[in-house]
Amino acid sequence: MSYLTGLDCIRCNASFGIEPRFDGCPDCRQEAPSNLTPRYDLSKAARDLSVASLNGRPPGMRRYRELLPPDVQNAATLGEAETPLLPCERFGRRVGLRRLFLKDESQNPSGSFKDRLAFTAVAMARRFGAKAVGVSSTGNAGAAAAAYAARAGLPCIVLTVQGAASAIVTQMQAFGAMVVATRTKIDRWRLLQTGVTEWGWFPTSPYFGPPVGSNPYGVDGYKTLAYEVCEQMNWDPPDWCILPVAYGDALFGMWKGFEELAHLGLIRKKPRMLAVEVAGCLTAALASGEDAVPELFAPTPYVAGSISVNQSTYQALHALRASGGTAPIARNDELLGLQRDLAADEGIYAEPSSLATLAGLRRLCEEGVISQNDTVVAVNTASGLKDAPATATAVPKIPTVDSDAAQLEETLKNAYGYRVER
Repeated sequence: MSYLTGLDCIRCNASFGIEPRFDGCPDCRQEAPSNLTPRYDLSKAARDLSVASLNGRPPGMRRYRELLPPDVQNAATLGEAETPLLPCERFGRRVGLRRLFLKDESQNPSGSFKDRLAFTAVAMARRFGAKAVGVSSTGNAGAAAAAYAARAGLPCIVLTVQGAASAIVTQMQAFGAMVVATRTKIDRWRLLQTGVTEWGWFPTSPYFGPPVGSNPYGVDGYKTLAYEVCEQMNWDPPDWCILPVAYGDALFGMWKGFEELAHLGLIRKKPRMLAVEVAGCLTAALASGEDAVPELFAPTPYVAGSISVNQSTYQALHALRASGGTAPIARNDELLGLQRDLAADEGIYAEPSSLATLAGLRRLCEEGVISQNDTVVAVNTASGLKDAPATATAVPKIPTVDSDAAQLEETLKNAYGYRVER
Protein backbone atom coordinates (compact mmCIF):
# COMPACT_ATOMS: atom_id res chain seq x y z
CA MET A 1 0.00 0.00 0.00
CA SER A 2 0.97 3.64 -0.41
CA TYR A 3 2.19 5.54 2.64
CA LEU A 4 1.03 8.87 1.19
CA THR A 5 -0.02 11.32 3.90
CA GLY A 6 -0.51 14.60 2.06
CA LEU A 7 1.15 17.37 0.06
CA ASP A 8 3.92 19.81 1.04
CA CYS A 9 5.18 22.98 -0.60
CA ILE A 10 8.64 22.50 -2.08
CA ARG A 11 9.69 26.00 -1.03
CA CYS A 12 8.05 26.86 2.32
CA ASN A 13 6.94 23.39 3.55
CA ALA A 14 3.28 24.43 3.95
CA SER A 15 1.21 21.26 4.36
CA PHE A 16 -2.02 20.11 2.75
CA GLY A 17 -4.09 16.94 2.85
CA ILE A 18 -4.48 14.28 0.17
CA GLU A 19 -6.53 16.35 -2.22
CA PRO A 20 -6.63 17.33 -5.90
CA ARG A 21 -4.46 20.46 -5.77
CA PHE A 22 -2.67 21.39 -9.00
CA ASP A 23 -2.06 25.14 -8.75
CA GLY A 24 0.97 25.19 -6.46
CA CYS A 25 1.41 26.67 -3.01
CA PRO A 26 -0.94 29.58 -2.26
CA ASP A 27 1.53 31.02 0.27
CA CYS A 28 4.40 31.26 -2.25
CA ARG A 29 2.42 32.34 -5.28
CA GLN A 30 3.40 36.01 -5.17
CA GLU A 31 7.12 35.66 -4.34
CA ALA A 32 8.17 32.52 -6.22
CA PRO A 33 5.44 30.21 -7.55
CA SER A 34 6.20 26.75 -6.20
CA ASN A 35 4.79 23.29 -6.80
CA LEU A 36 3.56 20.92 -4.15
CA THR A 37 5.02 17.46 -3.62
CA PRO A 38 3.54 14.33 -2.04
CA ARG A 39 4.52 13.55 1.54
CA TYR A 40 4.94 9.99 2.87
CA ASP A 41 5.35 8.25 6.19
CA LEU A 42 9.00 7.36 5.69
CA SER A 43 9.26 5.63 9.06
CA LYS A 44 6.74 3.05 7.87
CA ALA A 45 8.47 2.80 4.50
CA ALA A 46 11.78 2.11 6.25
CA ARG A 47 10.27 -0.99 7.85
CA ASP A 48 9.08 -2.40 4.52
CA LEU A 49 11.71 -1.31 2.01
CA SER A 50 15.13 -2.91 1.89
CA VAL A 51 17.46 -4.28 -0.76
CA ALA A 52 16.29 -7.79 0.12
CA SER A 53 12.57 -6.95 -0.03
CA LEU A 54 12.93 -5.21 -3.39
CA ASN A 55 14.80 -8.20 -4.81
CA GLY A 56 11.73 -10.33 -4.11
CA ARG A 57 9.26 -8.09 -5.91
CA PRO A 58 8.12 -8.20 -9.55
CA PRO A 59 9.43 -5.51 -11.94
CA GLY A 60 7.65 -2.25 -12.68
CA MET A 61 6.72 0.90 -10.84
CA ARG A 62 4.42 -0.90 -8.42
CA ARG A 63 7.43 -2.54 -6.78
CA TYR A 64 7.97 0.87 -5.10
CA ARG A 65 4.33 1.13 -4.00
CA GLU A 66 5.03 2.53 -0.53
CA LEU A 67 6.62 5.67 -1.99
CA LEU A 68 4.21 6.35 -4.85
CA PRO A 69 0.88 8.17 -4.45
CA PRO A 70 -1.66 5.67 -5.81
CA ASP A 71 -2.71 2.42 -4.21
CA VAL A 72 -2.24 -0.58 -6.48
CA GLN A 73 -5.97 -1.05 -7.14
CA ASN A 74 -6.16 2.36 -8.87
CA ALA A 75 -3.15 1.82 -11.12
CA ALA A 76 -3.63 0.91 -14.79
CA THR A 77 -0.33 -0.48 -16.02
CA LEU A 78 1.08 -0.95 -19.50
CA GLY A 79 4.34 -2.52 -18.35
CA GLU A 80 6.11 0.80 -17.88
CA ALA A 81 9.51 1.40 -16.28
CA GLU A 82 12.39 -1.05 -15.75
CA THR A 83 14.05 0.57 -18.76
CA PRO A 84 17.67 -0.43 -19.46
CA LEU A 85 20.71 1.44 -18.22
CA LEU A 86 23.08 1.14 -21.16
CA PRO A 87 26.84 1.70 -21.00
CA CYS A 88 27.92 4.04 -23.81
CA GLU A 89 31.68 3.61 -24.02
CA ARG A 90 32.18 4.70 -27.62
CA PHE A 91 30.04 7.80 -27.35
CA GLY A 92 31.52 8.47 -23.90
CA ARG A 93 34.99 8.66 -25.42
CA ARG A 94 33.62 11.10 -27.99
CA VAL A 95 32.67 13.56 -25.22
CA GLY A 96 35.59 12.73 -22.91
CA LEU A 97 34.07 10.27 -20.42
CA ARG A 98 35.11 6.79 -19.38
CA ARG A 99 31.87 5.87 -17.62
CA LEU A 100 28.76 7.17 -19.37
CA PHE A 101 25.44 5.37 -19.04
CA LEU A 102 22.16 6.12 -20.81
CA LYS A 103 18.85 5.44 -19.09
CA ASP A 104 16.83 4.60 -22.19
CA GLU A 105 13.27 5.79 -21.59
CA SER A 106 12.36 5.30 -25.24
CA GLN A 107 11.56 1.70 -24.29
CA ASN A 108 8.49 2.69 -22.26
CA PRO A 109 5.08 1.69 -23.68
CA SER A 110 4.29 5.00 -25.39
CA GLY A 111 7.97 5.61 -26.19
CA SER A 112 8.95 8.20 -23.57
CA PHE A 113 9.69 8.97 -19.93
CA LYS A 114 6.28 10.66 -19.64
CA ASP A 115 4.75 7.23 -19.07
CA ARG A 116 6.04 7.37 -15.49
CA LEU A 117 4.12 10.60 -14.84
CA ALA A 118 1.02 9.37 -16.68
CA PHE A 119 0.93 6.03 -14.82
CA THR A 120 0.93 7.85 -11.49
CA ALA A 121 -1.32 10.78 -12.40
CA VAL A 122 -4.02 8.71 -14.11
CA ALA A 123 -4.14 6.37 -11.14
CA MET A 124 -4.80 9.37 -8.90
CA ALA A 125 -7.47 10.56 -11.34
CA ARG A 126 -9.21 7.27 -10.66
CA ARG A 127 -8.81 7.71 -6.90
CA PHE A 128 -10.34 11.20 -6.98
CA GLY A 129 -13.17 10.15 -9.31
CA ALA A 130 -12.18 12.50 -12.13
CA LYS A 131 -14.56 12.85 -15.07
CA ALA A 132 -11.76 13.01 -17.63
CA VAL A 133 -8.01 13.43 -18.04
CA GLY A 134 -6.87 16.72 -19.56
CA VAL A 135 -3.44 17.66 -20.86
CA SER A 136 -1.84 20.58 -22.68
CA SER A 137 0.85 19.10 -24.89
CA THR A 138 2.54 19.14 -28.26
CA GLY A 139 4.27 15.82 -27.71
CA ASN A 140 5.19 13.06 -25.29
CA ALA A 141 3.02 14.19 -22.38
CA GLY A 142 -0.08 14.06 -24.55
CA ALA A 143 0.74 10.64 -25.98
CA ALA A 144 1.43 9.18 -22.53
CA ALA A 145 -1.72 10.66 -20.98
CA ALA A 146 -3.79 9.33 -23.88
CA ALA A 147 -2.34 5.82 -23.51
CA TYR A 148 -2.87 5.56 -19.76
CA ALA A 149 -6.30 7.16 -19.84
CA ALA A 150 -7.30 4.56 -22.43
CA ARG A 151 -5.93 1.78 -20.23
CA ALA A 152 -7.83 3.17 -17.24
CA GLY A 153 -11.07 3.62 -19.17
CA LEU A 154 -11.13 7.41 -18.79
CA PRO A 155 -11.83 10.02 -21.49
CA CYS A 156 -8.75 12.04 -22.46
CA ILE A 157 -8.69 15.53 -23.97
CA VAL A 158 -5.40 16.77 -25.43
CA LEU A 159 -5.09 20.47 -26.19
CA THR A 160 -2.21 20.94 -28.60
CA VAL A 161 -1.14 23.72 -30.95
CA GLN A 162 -1.20 23.98 -34.69
CA GLY A 163 1.92 22.54 -36.28
CA ALA A 164 2.78 20.05 -33.51
CA ALA A 165 4.88 17.04 -34.59
CA SER A 166 2.52 14.94 -36.68
CA ALA A 167 3.79 11.53 -35.56
CA ILE A 168 3.07 12.21 -31.89
CA VAL A 169 -0.31 13.79 -32.59
CA THR A 170 -1.23 10.70 -34.62
CA GLN A 171 -0.14 8.58 -31.68
CA MET A 172 -2.46 10.54 -29.36
CA GLN A 173 -5.36 9.98 -31.76
CA ALA A 174 -4.57 6.28 -32.06
CA PHE A 175 -5.01 5.96 -28.29
CA GLY A 176 -8.48 7.46 -28.64
CA ALA A 177 -7.72 10.91 -27.25
CA MET A 178 -9.88 13.84 -28.27
CA VAL A 179 -7.19 16.10 -29.75
CA VAL A 180 -7.97 19.78 -30.29
CA ALA A 181 -5.45 22.30 -31.66
CA THR A 182 -5.32 25.97 -30.65
CA ARG A 183 -3.57 28.82 -32.39
CA THR A 184 -1.41 29.81 -29.40
CA LYS A 185 0.03 28.16 -26.30
CA ILE A 186 -1.81 30.50 -23.95
CA ASP A 187 -5.12 29.51 -25.58
CA ARG A 188 -4.65 25.86 -24.71
CA TRP A 189 -3.71 26.73 -21.13
CA ARG A 190 -6.86 28.85 -20.72
CA LEU A 191 -9.05 26.07 -22.07
CA LEU A 192 -7.44 23.41 -19.89
CA GLN A 193 -7.91 25.63 -16.85
CA THR A 194 -11.61 25.81 -17.63
CA GLY A 195 -11.70 22.03 -17.94
CA VAL A 196 -10.02 21.61 -14.54
CA THR A 197 -11.86 24.26 -12.54
CA GLU A 198 -15.33 24.00 -14.10
CA TRP A 199 -15.67 20.60 -15.78
CA GLY A 200 -13.90 18.25 -13.38
CA TRP A 201 -10.97 17.26 -15.59
CA PHE A 202 -7.81 15.85 -13.98
CA PRO A 203 -4.75 17.66 -15.39
CA THR A 204 -1.46 15.90 -16.05
CA SER A 205 0.36 19.02 -17.32
CA PRO A 206 0.81 22.69 -16.40
CA TYR A 207 -2.00 25.02 -17.47
CA PHE A 208 -1.10 28.47 -16.14
CA GLY A 209 1.82 30.83 -15.77
CA PRO A 210 4.19 31.47 -14.21
CA PRO A 211 4.53 27.68 -14.31
CA VAL A 212 5.09 25.57 -11.21
CA GLY A 213 5.36 22.20 -12.96
CA SER A 214 3.03 19.35 -13.75
CA ASN A 215 0.52 17.46 -11.62
CA PRO A 216 2.36 16.96 -8.29
CA TYR A 217 1.22 13.35 -7.91
CA GLY A 218 2.38 12.62 -11.45
CA VAL A 219 5.79 14.22 -10.88
CA ASP A 220 6.40 11.68 -8.11
CA GLY A 221 6.32 8.96 -10.75
CA TYR A 222 9.72 10.20 -11.91
CA LYS A 223 11.23 9.18 -8.57
CA THR A 224 11.33 5.67 -9.97
CA LEU A 225 14.08 6.78 -12.36
CA ALA A 226 16.33 7.23 -9.33
CA TYR A 227 15.17 4.00 -7.71
CA GLU A 228 15.89 2.00 -10.86
CA VAL A 229 19.27 3.62 -11.55
CA CYS A 230 20.42 2.79 -8.01
CA GLU A 231 19.26 -0.81 -8.29
CA GLN A 232 20.89 -1.16 -11.71
CA MET A 233 24.16 0.25 -10.34
CA ASN A 234 24.14 -2.08 -7.34
CA TRP A 235 23.16 0.76 -4.98
CA ASP A 236 26.20 2.85 -5.88
CA PRO A 237 24.73 6.01 -7.46
CA PRO A 238 26.54 7.92 -10.21
CA ASP A 239 28.41 11.17 -9.62
CA TRP A 240 26.12 13.08 -11.97
CA CYS A 241 22.64 12.72 -13.48
CA ILE A 242 21.81 14.88 -16.48
CA LEU A 243 18.41 15.54 -18.05
CA PRO A 244 16.84 17.92 -20.58
CA VAL A 245 14.62 20.40 -18.79
CA ALA A 246 11.56 22.46 -19.61
CA TYR A 247 9.64 22.73 -16.33
CA GLY A 248 11.93 20.31 -14.51
CA ASP A 249 9.37 17.67 -13.54
CA ALA A 250 11.67 14.69 -14.12
CA LEU A 251 14.71 16.53 -12.74
CA PHE A 252 12.95 17.27 -9.47
CA GLY A 253 11.26 13.88 -9.27
CA MET A 254 14.53 12.03 -9.83
CA TRP A 255 16.32 14.16 -7.22
CA LYS A 256 13.52 13.51 -4.71
CA GLY A 257 13.94 9.79 -5.35
CA PHE A 258 17.63 9.95 -4.50
CA GLU A 259 16.85 11.93 -1.35
CA GLU A 260 14.34 9.33 -0.20
CA LEU A 261 16.75 6.46 -0.82
CA ALA A 262 19.41 8.26 1.22
CA HIS A 263 16.90 8.91 4.03
CA LEU A 264 16.02 5.21 4.07
CA GLY A 265 19.72 4.27 4.24
CA LEU A 266 19.70 2.44 0.89
CA ILE A 267 22.40 4.67 -0.64
CA ARG A 268 25.35 6.47 0.94
CA LYS A 269 25.74 9.33 -1.54
CA LYS A 270 23.54 11.36 -3.85
CA PRO A 271 24.48 12.47 -7.36
CA ARG A 272 24.68 16.06 -8.51
CA MET A 273 21.88 16.98 -10.91
CA LEU A 274 22.39 18.72 -14.24
CA ALA A 275 19.60 20.46 -16.17
CA VAL A 276 20.20 21.19 -19.84
CA GLU A 277 17.98 24.08 -20.93
CA VAL A 278 17.39 26.34 -23.89
CA ALA A 279 16.59 29.85 -22.67
CA GLY A 280 19.04 30.03 -19.74
CA CYS A 281 16.51 30.94 -17.05
CA LEU A 282 17.84 28.42 -14.51
CA THR A 283 21.38 29.61 -15.14
CA ALA A 284 20.23 33.17 -14.42
CA ALA A 285 18.40 32.14 -11.23
CA LEU A 286 21.44 30.23 -9.95
CA ALA A 287 23.61 33.28 -10.58
CA SER A 288 21.22 35.72 -8.91
CA GLY A 289 20.48 33.63 -5.84
CA GLU A 290 16.79 34.48 -6.17
CA ASP A 291 13.95 31.97 -5.87
CA ALA A 292 11.85 33.43 -8.66
CA VAL A 293 12.98 31.96 -12.00
CA PRO A 294 13.09 34.73 -14.63
CA GLU A 295 11.37 34.55 -17.99
CA LEU A 296 13.88 34.59 -20.84
CA PHE A 297 13.14 33.97 -24.48
CA ALA A 298 14.25 30.74 -26.11
CA PRO A 299 15.56 30.87 -29.67
CA THR A 300 13.08 29.91 -32.38
CA PRO A 301 12.70 27.75 -34.28
CA TYR A 302 14.32 25.15 -32.00
CA VAL A 303 14.61 21.53 -33.07
CA ALA A 304 14.05 20.25 -29.50
CA GLY A 305 10.64 21.89 -29.23
CA SER A 306 9.58 19.98 -26.09
CA ILE A 307 12.13 21.85 -23.95
CA SER A 308 11.95 25.18 -25.76
CA VAL A 309 10.18 27.13 -23.00
CA ASN A 310 10.80 30.67 -21.83
CA GLN A 311 10.52 29.99 -18.11
CA SER A 312 11.40 27.01 -15.95
CA THR A 313 10.27 26.42 -12.36
CA TYR A 314 11.30 26.69 -8.74
CA GLN A 315 11.22 22.89 -8.43
CA ALA A 316 13.98 22.59 -11.05
CA LEU A 317 16.00 25.32 -9.34
CA HIS A 318 15.56 23.59 -5.98
CA ALA A 319 16.91 20.28 -7.33
CA LEU A 320 19.99 22.02 -8.75
CA ARG A 321 20.72 23.96 -5.56
CA ALA A 322 20.11 21.03 -3.23
CA SER A 323 22.36 18.72 -5.24
CA GLY A 324 25.10 21.22 -6.10
CA GLY A 325 24.27 21.00 -9.79
CA THR A 326 24.20 23.44 -12.67
CA ALA A 327 22.33 24.17 -15.92
CA PRO A 328 24.28 24.25 -19.20
CA ILE A 329 22.61 25.60 -22.33
CA ALA A 330 22.35 23.56 -25.53
CA ARG A 331 22.66 25.25 -28.90
CA ASN A 332 20.24 24.39 -31.66
CA ASP A 333 22.96 23.65 -34.20
CA GLU A 334 24.50 20.86 -32.10
CA LEU A 335 21.57 18.51 -31.79
CA LEU A 336 21.07 16.60 -35.02
CA GLY A 337 24.81 15.93 -35.39
CA LEU A 338 24.84 14.41 -31.90
CA GLN A 339 21.75 12.41 -32.79
CA ARG A 340 23.64 10.78 -35.67
CA ASP A 341 26.75 10.23 -33.52
CA LEU A 342 24.84 8.50 -30.73
CA ALA A 343 22.88 6.34 -33.15
CA ALA A 344 26.02 5.31 -35.06
CA ASP A 345 28.14 4.76 -31.93
CA GLU A 346 25.62 3.00 -29.71
CA GLY A 347 22.55 2.02 -31.77
CA ILE A 348 20.31 4.43 -29.82
CA TYR A 349 18.02 6.73 -31.81
CA ALA A 350 17.14 9.52 -29.38
CA GLU A 351 14.69 12.40 -29.69
CA PRO A 352 16.20 15.88 -30.17
CA SER A 353 15.53 16.94 -26.55
CA SER A 354 17.71 14.10 -25.30
CA LEU A 355 20.48 15.26 -27.61
CA ALA A 356 20.36 18.62 -25.81
CA THR A 357 21.41 16.65 -22.74
CA LEU A 358 24.45 15.28 -24.55
CA ALA A 359 25.36 18.71 -25.90
CA GLY A 360 25.35 20.08 -22.36
CA LEU A 361 27.32 17.09 -21.14
CA ARG A 362 30.01 17.59 -23.79
CA ARG A 363 30.33 21.26 -22.82
CA LEU A 364 30.73 20.47 -19.10
CA CYS A 365 33.38 17.88 -19.91
CA GLU A 366 35.29 20.39 -22.06
CA GLU A 367 35.10 22.98 -19.26
CA GLY A 368 36.38 20.50 -16.66
CA VAL A 369 33.21 20.63 -14.55
CA ILE A 370 32.87 16.89 -15.10
CA SER A 371 36.03 14.78 -14.84
CA GLN A 372 36.77 12.01 -17.32
CA ASN A 373 36.74 9.56 -14.39
CA ASP A 374 33.29 10.62 -13.13
CA THR A 375 30.33 8.30 -13.58
CA VAL A 376 27.48 9.99 -15.43
CA VAL A 377 23.92 8.86 -16.12
CA ALA A 378 22.15 10.70 -18.92
CA VAL A 379 18.42 10.23 -19.47
CA ASN A 380 17.25 9.54 -23.02
CA THR A 381 13.72 10.86 -22.66
CA ALA A 382 12.17 9.44 -25.85
CA SER A 383 12.66 7.78 -29.20
CA GLY A 384 13.80 9.72 -32.24
CA LEU A 385 10.84 8.20 -34.07
CA LYS A 386 8.67 10.74 -32.26
CA ASP A 387 9.96 13.41 -34.64
CA ALA A 388 11.66 11.58 -37.50
CA PRO A 389 11.10 14.46 -39.99
CA ALA A 390 13.57 16.56 -37.96
CA THR A 391 16.21 13.87 -38.49
CA ALA A 392 15.38 13.65 -42.18
CA THR A 393 16.44 17.26 -42.69
CA ALA A 394 20.01 16.43 -41.68
CA VAL A 395 20.73 13.07 -43.29
CA PRO A 396 22.15 12.67 -46.80
CA LYS A 397 20.06 11.72 -49.82
CA ILE A 398 19.95 7.95 -50.38
CA PRO A 399 21.86 6.96 -53.53
CA THR A 400 20.21 4.67 -56.11
CA VAL A 401 21.95 1.82 -57.98
CA ASP A 402 21.05 -0.82 -60.53
CA SER A 403 21.57 -4.55 -60.01
CA ASP A 404 25.29 -4.16 -60.60
CA ALA A 405 27.65 -5.28 -57.85
CA ALA A 406 30.50 -3.16 -59.15
CA GLN A 407 28.23 -0.10 -59.12
CA LEU A 408 27.16 -0.91 -55.56
CA GLU A 409 30.80 -1.22 -54.48
CA GLU A 410 31.65 2.12 -56.05
CA THR A 411 28.60 3.82 -54.52
CA LEU A 412 29.43 2.57 -51.02
CA LYS A 413 32.94 3.96 -51.37
CA ASN A 414 31.89 7.33 -52.78
CA ALA A 415 28.77 7.97 -50.69
CA TYR A 416 29.79 6.43 -47.38
CA GLY A 417 33.56 5.93 -47.45
CA TYR A 418 33.12 2.16 -47.07
CA ARG A 419 35.46 -0.21 -48.87
CA VAL A 420 34.27 -3.75 -49.51
CA GLU A 421 36.61 -6.34 -48.00
CA ARG A 422 37.26 -9.56 -49.95
